[in-house]
Amino acid sequence: MLRCGLQVLELQEQLCWPGRFVQANGLAAGLAASNLVLYAFVYTPLKQIHPVNTWVGAVVGAIPPLLGWAAASTELSLNAMILPAALYFWQIPHFMALAYLCRNDYLAGGYRMFSFADPTGRRTAWVSLRNCLYMLPLGLFAYNWGLTSEWFSFEASLLTLGLTIGALSFVLEPSPKTARRMFYGSLLYLPAFMSGLLLHRLPSEQKAHNLAENNELDGVLYGADLQDEERARQKRQDTKPSRVQSLPPVSYASVAPFPFLPVPIYES
Repeated sequence: MLRCGLQVLELQEQLCWPGRFVQANGLAAGLAASNLVLYAFVYTPLKQIHPVNTWVGAVVGAIPPLLGWAAASTELSLNAMILPAALYFWQIPHFMALAYLCRNDYLAGGYRMFSFADPTGRRTAWVSLRNCLYMLPLGLFAYNWGLTSEWFSFEASLLTLGLTIGALSFVLEPSPKTARRMFYGSLLYLPAFMSGLLLHRLPSEQKAHNLAENNELDGVLYGADLQDEERARQKRQDTKPSRVQSLPPVSYASVAPFPFLPVPIYES
């Protein structure tokens, strides 16, 4: 066991060596370091302190996709938030089911879980259902933001709808049976969601083509209005009476209450 722990520490040292961070970029290095600190010094102690550890752990689990995106593109965009958002919201019903099913085991181990203050399981079920609903628009966002084709929006919505139905059954009848059904549904959801995201992703060339088409459509729809506004602005500028600009006398400017400000210019 000790040998295994030493090997893990050695691997962490190799992965976290500053030279490797430099080879990626500062953003990826910052995300990696923050996730390490969040996991080791916030999430781990919170397990035995407060039930909020589940939500903090969800953040820890959602950061790695952001890290990979930052390492590959050196920046974060809206598209980078799809998979982290799915991972964050997915972890809540997944671990709420575990916390309900293994409540006695968590209690014996000294872990503070949300289900401890919820003997009926109803609040745990409602929290699970709420986070399932948050996942419903993710497929549509991925399509609207040009990350995937439109098929993924339908598939992701159907996947989330199935998981939501499982959470709803848990709400209507909090029991080990319905909690286990929701847990198994969460196990199926994540690999299916990731597979769909990979299968229906759009290459960079297609994204650029779609963006160019959208810009061209905007130009056709709004180009005439912009041209009319430009003509009207130019006409107002041409008909505007000319003004003569002048500086005040030095003696007048010297009495200004704030002499460090620029000297005012008067138009007549």
